[in-house]
Amino acid sequence: MTRVLLYTGKGGVGKTTSAAGTATLAALRGLRTLVLSTDGAHSLSDAFDSEVGQEPTEIDDLLFVQQIDTQRRFERSWGDIQAYLRSVLHVVGVDPIEAEELTVLPGAEEVLALLEVRDHVRSGRWDVVVVDCAPTAETLRLLALPEALNWYMDRIIHAERKVIRSLRPLLGRASGLPMPDDNVFDALRRLQRDLADIRALLAGPDASVRLVLTPEAVVVAEARRSLTTLSLYGYRVDGIVANRVFPAAGADNWRRQWVAAQRGILEDVADSFSPLPIWESPYRACEPVGVEELAAFAVEMYGGDDPFARASDATSLLVDRHIDTDGRTYTLTMPLPLASAADLELARHGDELIITVGSYRRVIPLPAALARGVVAGARLDDGRLQVRFAPREPAQRVGAPAAEVPTGAGPLESAQELAQEIREQMDSELAAEHAAMTEGTR
Repeated sequence: MTRVLLYTGKGGVGKTTSAAGTATLAALRGLRTLVLSTDGAHSLSDAFDSEVGQEPTEIDDLLFVQQIDTQRRFERSWGDIQAYLRSVLHVVGVDPIEAEELTVLPGAEEVLALLEVRDHVRSGRWDVVVVDCAPTAETLRLLALPEALNWYMDRIIHAERKVIRSLRPLLGRASGLPMPDDNVFDALRRLQRDLADIRALLAGPDASVRLVLTPEAVVVAEARRSLTTLSLYGYRVDGIVANRVFPAAGADNWRRQWVAAQRGILEDVADSFSPLPIWESPYRACEPVGVEELAAFAVEMYGGDDPFARASDATSLLVDRHIDTDGRTYTLTMPLPLASAADLELARHGDELIITVGSYRRVIPLPAALARGVVAGARLDDGRLQVRFAPREPAQRVGAPAAEVPTGAGPLESAQELAQEIREQMDSELAAEHAAMTEGTR
């Protein structure tokens, strides 16, 4: 299977150099290697000091680089949907140029770049695919999108299609707006399947994320949050790259102060990210550019480690939905390393558990054994979230279950509840309008 490595970090920490160096090292070890970028500001061509095309371009033996043509991908995956949205905006009088801008899906370029990653992995052409991701915040939103969109597609788009099919003639005449045809819904379904494929690939055993940081307090704090959030969404983090570390040897008084400050932060990094390996790269007088310098950078950074080995369970941080039985109760355990109880909120809605850490939210469908129970308590212990479920009392089994918030969690407005209310309101209004039109034609 193709090994997939994603590099991300705060802007300016050297993630592109780390990704390019790792890819160069892979090729030197005889692995067919492709490195590409999901960052809109492509800089791989600068790192390799070479022209890079829209298809894999050979830079060295077994080493290929690609600058993805996201516009072409966008037209293939979003074209039918965008055309329909433009037609709606045209009817209501929106300027065509503004309509073109308004119908671009935010973050679409980065998402569609990941489709290119999926296709390359499926081709079987590569042993290693290295991805230079966008800065951390954009990467986290990007990796959260497949699961979030899948939820809306399953619950809202499916119901919308049924309503549109039955009421299309009446709605079209009443509103004057073009109704979406099956091509639009089919395009949405294709996009959903594509995103599901991305999710399965990047959360699978052959893919992992590496966080790149520099020994600075602000950068390390963001890396900690990133580790928690990636674990929340079930993505494996298998290593940390500490870049631009001042060497202690031969340091003058000014540099000794930097060495001491960085060493204190690096000790904090070791404590925070254990048991993950931490690869240090020394500060260089100039940025490594070109195949030879990138290879030297990677060799020095990884030392004797094998950066292409599959991550073991001992060093992987994954969402673990393992369920333990304790009498008549069940416990759902989920690693959330470095998470703070103050930033954690939980809510239960129907058969789903909603977990929020800071500004990031994940909806986890509950197994049947848990869905039949009620949340009896929750705690965050040593980087692991444990949510305890108990059987419903007879009185609780009558009627629909109410939303539950575990002890100690703050209030959480459920996006799913809001979407359901909107959906029910739309169905009610459409049914009333349909009844009124039917009555008027008699």
